Amino acid sequence: MHRIEDYALIGDEQTAALVGLDGSVDWLCLPRFDSGACFARLLGDEDNGYWRIAPKGAEGPCTRRSYRPDTLVLDTEWETAEGTVRVTDLMPQRDRAPDLVRVVECLSGRVTVRSTLRIRFDYGSIVPWVRKSGGHRVAVAGPDSVWLRSEPHVHTWGEDFSTYSEFTIEEGEKVAFVLTWHPSHEPRPPLIDPYKVLRASVRDWRKWSKQCHYDGPYRDVVVRSLITLKALTYRPTGGIVAAPTTSLPEELGGVRNWDYRYCWLRDSTLTLNVGLSLGYREEAEAWRDWLLRAVAGDPADLQIMYGLAGERRLPEFEVPWLSGFAQSAPVRIGNQAVEQLQLDVYGEVMDSLALARDAGLSTKPHMWAIQVALVDWLRSEWRQPDEGLWEVRGGRRQFVHSKVMVWVAADRAVRTLEKNPKLEGDLDGWRELRDEVHREVCDKGFDSERNTFTQSYGSRELDAALLLIPRVGFLPPDDPRVVGTIDAIREELDHGGFLRRYSTDETTVDGLPGGEGAFLVCSFWLADALHMTGRRKEARELFERLVRLANDVGLLAEEYDPVGDRLLGNFPQAFSHVGLVNTALALFGGDEAG
Repeated sequence: MHRIEDYALIGDEQTAALVGLDGSVDWLCLPRFDSGACFARLLGDEDNGYWRIAPKGAEGPCTRRSYRPDTLVLDTEWETAEGTVRVTDLMPQRDRAPDLVRVVECLSGRVTVRSTLRIRFDYGSIVPWVRKSGGHRVAVAGPDSVWLRSEPHVHTWGEDFSTYSEFTIEEGEKVAFVLTWHPSHEPRPPLIDPYKVLRASVRDWRKWSKQCHYDGPYRDVVVRSLITLKALTYRPTGGIVAAPTTSLPEELGGVRNWDYRYCWLRDSTLTLNVGLSLGYREEAEAWRDWLLRAVAGDPADLQIMYGLAGERRLPEFEVPWLSGFAQSAPVRIGNQAVEQLQLDVYGEVMDSLALARDAGLSTKPHMWAIQVALVDWLRSEWRQPDEGLWEVRGGRRQFVHSKVMVWVAADRAVRTLEKNPKLEGDLDGWRELRDEVHREVCDKGFDSERNTFTQSYGSRELDAALLLIPRVGFLPPDDPRVVGTIDAIREELDHGGFLRRYSTDETTVDGLPGGEGAFLVCSFWLADALHMTGRRKEARELFERLVRLANDVGLLAEEYDPVGDRLLGNFPQAFSHVGLVNTALALFGGDEAG
């Protein structure tokens, strides 16, 4: 059975594919991240679509694989009795149509290679009609059309509703395959030169990676995370998807399977912060502009997530013909959490826009007007219960983290006015709001008996999001209430040396059965909090253990199972990689870098 960590990511900043250790592309949505998958073996079986290229007879994993340094170009190698062969996978940045390029090269000896292509549109449910056209294979079903082409001498045939190729190459020889999608009612797009786009992709990714300002320890890990975040960005709009997958389980065999192929305000704002910190101003500005477009309108209508272009409706439904990863059903498309109220996003948006202004990004004439509207809405609505950061489905509560982020929204509005007196706003009213929220949180959200902030007012439960209290400036790191909260969370939410986001053992807060793994970004938050409170050695040790959880090509999922020693949840996860970069900056980005 495949494990989540068996996969590597390739993409073109509009969609992405997952390539397994066995050389099989098991997940690919075309033409966008949120489109229907034409390879869905990841969530089903071989009948749901895949494309494997490997030496003939090689059933198991490859011998080794790696990204070319500072790129998203993947090399997978097999050593066989006949010789060594390498498959290089990439998705070049598109002019018009998405292309998946696979270049096979013999490094030594003489090896017979086999390609098995099984296209199944609409998440593995539709078998296309396949025909030959001008020496190529074209598969068509409804709105989708995919073209496969290779070298003229490569023998290709159809059998069992699949397309097979088999060829023998000797040392130094190469064979390239290109899979191209386009709307079926349009003519085939211009053909690309696979070898030319391979060289261009390597050059362009390395040029981009060199912009990174970070030069501390673990630089390779940081750059790999940045490349991953770049790959999860939808280039036409600047939005960033939480992950390129849906329904990878948070518990094997469980029901905690969600679609993450959308743009959360929270993820975009945190990624904007990372971009500004590390010199990627162009990306930061694109993310900021996406944010402004997404939040435009009535503040009461602010959503926690949007589609890639800012779409508001993301209806959730289940796909019964897919059995789920490791039989973890249901497989869900869309995300019902789009309808939730999460007050914390107002604080995250205000914080990011304040940071963008302070960093000197070009200002937009309507940006401050939007911020004023957001804060003014909070003044009358902040006392509402909400579903909170973790998108619980067990009913609204007075979540402490949500209220802390309301404080952040008011605080950033006040600070912006103080720094920019030419701007107009209710400075006194916002100061009053900030102070009132602060008093209430410290009164109703703190358990003085245990010396810790709690998940919600009057609750004894804890929440790893409370680790962010010192980072957002709500209280200083040396405040005894902060230290007490860190210690309590560390003890009560520990899961194999890492952190759960909250307890799932004795609570109905999320309204779901079963449990989940350690939530990786929460463990990065713990490392940050330990560092801020002077426990730097412990912070470094935790960071190093977290880095070791990444798979062989440096990718992290949403969660980790310490018992089964495996990754869980959608993959790769933007939140986890943002956490990694932020913690590296906190630990090594200042005087300790080098």
